[in-house]
Amino acid sequence: MKRYTFIFSLFSLFLLSGCKTQDQKQSPSDVAKPIKSAAIWSAINKDPSFETLKISSKVDVQTGSFLPTIDATIYLEKDQKVWMNLSALFLSVARGVATSEGVQGYEKWNKTYIDSSYEYLNSLLNVDFIDLESLQKLLVGKTFLPLDETNYTLTKDLSSFTLSSKENQRFSTGSNSSEYQISLEYASNFDLKKVLLQEINSPNVLEVQYSNFESVGNERFAKNVKLIIKGQKQSTIEIQNNKFELVKMPTPYSVPSGYKKVTIK
Repeated sequence: MKRYTFIFSLFSLFLLSGCKTQDQKQSPSDVAKPIKSAAIWSAINKDPSFETLKISSKVDVQTGSFLPTIDATIYLEKDQKVWMNLSALFLSVARGVATSEGVQGYEKWNKTYIDSSYEYLNSLLNVDFIDLESLQKLLVGKTFLPLDETNYTLTKDLSSFTLSSKENQRFSTGSNSSEYQISLEYASNFDLKKVLLQEINSPNVLEVQYSNFESVGNERFAKNVKLIIKGQKQSTIEIQNNKFELVKMPTPYSVPSGYKKVTIK
């Protein structure tokens, strides 16, 4: 149980269309229709323009065991790092940093630390595509999957756009490789609403939901991020981003003496 709790506390460091309440009849204009649009593809694949971003957040993790709400300071330096500091009950409990080289983090409850490749986060999320760039985008509500127009069907209804993979999409990281059926839903203003990945021949599903976007400078960031991780068990991570600042800040990181390194398998 300690290992399971540690995994999710460390992930918090680096971190739907659904069923309607009542049936509604659809008019012909409500039905999603396949379309082609270079402008839409350009908008949803647009690279974020911020250089530095500080986020004040609250993180709730549901694993079946009690974990307190975590206060998090998340700092993104574009294409360079993701740094996080966590506190719970007014006490600092964990800190971590992700760079292009991998993921490092320590937590004070069990006095343990990790120093790993991105296979750690991919294993946690049951996927095979997370790297620094995708992690930064995932945290703030940007398109975090590599998308090729030839591999997806684009449809539009009155209020949203949807991308659906035409065939299984294969992603690889390290020695691992997996295939997925994928769908992404965007609001009419191109805010990302939901990403759903179903691993082929596996119970593994990752669903990421975004809502309550806020304009900051030239960007729009999601204030609410919810990750639902389904496999042999189901876990949920909810991140409430309360404040965004386009500022630089120091990002100290060093593992305290006496901590034990753990390996995530």
